[in-house]
Parts: sequence; C-alpha cells; structure tokens
Amino acid sequence: MKRSPWRYIWKSIDIRNKLLLTLGILVIYRFIANIPVPGFNSEVINALNSSKSAAGDLISILNMLSGGTLSSFSILAMGVYPYITASIILQLLGPIIPAIEEKMKNDPREGRKWMEKWTMYLTIPMALLSAVGQIGLFNQIVPGMAVLKNYGWSGSNLLPTIANVSTMIAGTMIAIWLGQIISEYGIQQQGLSLIIFSGIVSQMPSNLVKILADQSSGWYMLIISLAVLLLTVFAIVYIQQGTRFIRLMIPGQRISYRGIKSGGSTTLPLRVNSVGMIPLIFAQSIITFPALIASFFVNSGAAWVKNSASWIQQNLSGSSFLYVLLYFLLVVGFTFFYTSVTFMNNDYGTSLKKQGAVVPGRATGSETQNYLAKIQNRITFPGAVFLGLIAILPYILGAILNTSANATMLLSSAGMLIVVGVVRDIIDYLQSDLGQHGYEEKLIR
Repeated sequence: MKRSPWRYIWKSIDIRNKLLLTLGILVIYRFIANIPVPGFNSEVINALNSSKSAAGDLISILNMLSGGTLSSFSILAMGVYPYITASIILQLLGPIIPAIEEKMKNDPREGRKWMEKWTMYLTIPMALLSAVGQIGLFNQIVPGMAVLKNYGWSGSNLLPTIANVSTMIAGTMIAIWLGQIISEYGIQQQGLSLIIFSGIVSQMPSNLVKILADQSSGWYMLIISLAVLLLTVFAIVYIQQGTRFIRLMIPGQRISYRGIKSGGSTTLPLRVNSVGMIPLIFAQSIITFPALIASFFVNSGAAWVKNSASWIQQNLSGSSFLYVLLYFLLVVGFTFFYTSVTFMNNDYGTSLKKQGAVVPGRATGSETQNYLAKIQNRITFPGAVFLGLIAILPYILGAILNTSANATMLLSSAGMLIVVGVVRDIIDYLQSDLGQHGYEEKLIR
C-alpha cells in the first residue's frame, strides 16, 4: 500500500523548523510591507485610483510587481526587483565580456560568489534609480501634488529627500536580506522567489474586490476569471512537466550496491521549460525600465526631450499594442537566452564524458554538447511561445471583454506562472528533503 510522505513533514524537526522559519520571515516581510515611507501623502492614492494617464498605468504595473506595496508607498515599494535588474545586467554582460564568462566557466563556485557580490553592489544604484523614478511617476499623477512632503533636491528639502530615498533603498535591501535568510536557513534556494510569491498572493483579495466592484457584471467576470485561472494553471503544469528524454549508454563495468555490473543505459531529461518563471520576471523588469527612466525627463525644458519621454511613457506602459508586443517578444527572447546560459553552464558534454556516458552515434565532449543544445533549442521554442502567450493573456482577455487587463483576473497570468513554479519547486524540495531524512522507506507498506 502506497502512503503519502507528507504526514511525516511535521515529525521531522529539521523540516518543521525550516517551514516555521520560512513562514515567520514571510509574516515579517508582509508586516514591513505596510510601513509607509515617512512623509507619504495618502491623497495621491485617491488620484491614482482614478488616473487614466500613462504614469497611472505604469504605476499599476509596478504595483502588481511589488505585491501591492507601491500603492501604499511602503518602504518595500520596490520589492526585490532592483536586485533582479542588476542580476539581468550582469548575466547579459557575461557573453559580451570574455573575462566574466571565463570566470564563471573555470570555477563555477567562485564565479557564483563573484556574481552574487557584484549583483549586490549594482543593486544599490538600480534601487536609487527606481526610487527616484517611482517618486517622479507619482508626482506626475496630479500636478502640484507631491507624493512625499518636503521632497526636492535643493534647499531645506534636501535632507528629508535623501532620508526618504535612502529609506526606500534600505527597504529593498531588507527584502533581499529576508529572502537570503529563507534560502540559507529555510526552504533553500527559494528565498527571493517566495518573497515575490507572497506579494503576488497578497493581491488576490484586492483583485477580488475590484472584480466584484461592478455590480452589473462583477459575478459574470468572477466566473470567467475562475475558469481562466483553472485552465491556465492546468496548462502551466502540463507544459512545465513536458520533458524530452535522451538515451545514454554507459559502456564498460560499473559498481553498484549489488556488485559489479556490465554497462547499461539511462536517460537524460531535457525540459520544455527548464527556466520556469525567470524570463517573465526578467521581461517585466526590463520593459518597465525605459518608462521609469523617461519619468525623469517628462518635465524637461527641451521640447524634444519632453516629447520623447512622453511618447515612451504612452507606448511602453499600460496596454498599448507596442507594450504588449514587446512584452511577448522579450519573454520569448529571455526564455531562449536564459535556457542557453543555463545549458552552457551545465556543460553536459564534459559532465557525461567524465561519467563515461555517451549519446549513441555522437562523439563525447563538444559534439555531444552541440547535439544536446540543438535538441534543447528545438523543444524550448513551444515553451517560449507558451510563456509569451501566458504573459500577455490578461491583455488579450481585456481586449475581448472590453475592460482593463487588471480587472479580468484574480491573479495575473505571469503571477500564476510564478505561483505555480514556486509551489512546484517547494514540493520537489520537500520531497527530496523527506527522502534525505529517511522517510522514503515508509512510502510503501
């Protein structure tokens, strides 16, 4: 009789402590998320809810990415996205600068440490740009109404402004620190993902209120939203579990716990979507960055600079056709890019050669690596297109139902992908941890 291992989770002191620590850190994070930046003008929120400007659309997008902390101008308003942006920049520089690529390839462990250190260094200027940009966006909603009192870079406002911006940067660093604590002492390697996960899930009650706010069609929209939610989750799980198995031959003799055996065969699994929700996070960070930078120049004295900044905000935020198209293309492009980087770092050709495993009909080493890379790129294509369609699904539904993208779903499709991916990774981690603690012996009676 097969029995579920999950009833043993609470019996394992180590796993129980990890779960309690993770839950405690997430509670602390959500508590801090409700602390506003000093001097916050709450009247701007009322203007935000009724704003139809490009700045208002962009703030709505950034608010979704931050887990609702931006609408209350929390000290965690930027979330962990400056860190993600910094990570994207360094990973993009890898193939361009040979020294970085060589460092990562020659000694992966030291390369990861180097990457983490410089990602943290680059996070601070990225957070500074994001903080100033977000304040500028809020100030555009209602002319003459500032989101922060005593905000300005001159005179008596200088010190309060520096203090407020520093508080927002510190909030981002606190969020990153909490995520790292989870990764080190809680559910390992899932810290930042869980921070983002908690922010997305926390938006569900407010999204439900928005959907039901329309008394004439609220329940109709809710039924559609639930149906889309279930179908999308099913499609996400189905695609993410898609795997191509490559047959491997192991010639010669091998030693097992039952003695010495002759060569055998095994398989190498290559997933259709091997990078999960990372391309969506990358694409969201990149596509909002130009509009964020443009917010610095909207009130420029030069007419061409002001017009260019306004055009960028109009077309690279909200649900404009150009924004949706670029979002789709970025998701597809980042899926191929990150899959390629991950596949190159794994270097299956060298690893299989060391293990004595060969792909039938292929020479070991670089030929095997190129062959596997070709297969990975081929199966990644449908996965990349699927991720792109998932990303723009709210905008497609909004166009069909003649409503805004934010009013059609309890969770954004990107949010659902992140949630499903994080839940799947947590389940895999807990199953592995249960096995390491010896509870796999009790699965079969």
